[in-house]
Amino acid sequence: MQVRRVVIVAILALAVVTLTGCFPGGAQYTAHRPAGFFSGIWHGWIAPLSVIFGLFNQNVRVYEPTNTGWWYDFGFYMAIISGFGSLALFRRGSKETESSET
Repeated sequence: MQVRRVVIVAILALAVVTLTGCFPGGAQYTAHRPAGFFSGIWHGWIAPLSVIFGLFNQNVRVYEPTNTGWWYDFGFYMAIISGFGSLALFRRGSKETESSET
């Protein structure tokens, strides 16, 4: 049981370190190499984490300012809507299941 906890903590720590390197607002995107569609999708998925980390690090942003324009916006908003929309549908379904069981 102890080994399992260590493995879980190690995986979580690795995931956090990996995610912090992918936040928008860093110096990884330039005018010659702006963030594109797939970066927009990724930044949309991790937007809630970006908000939290942005409170402690002023370089972390929710939205990458150096982007390709419409395609980045499309990917970002598609991820935001699908991610948060699917969570709402999942929660609604679980509430209906709980009420039908009682």
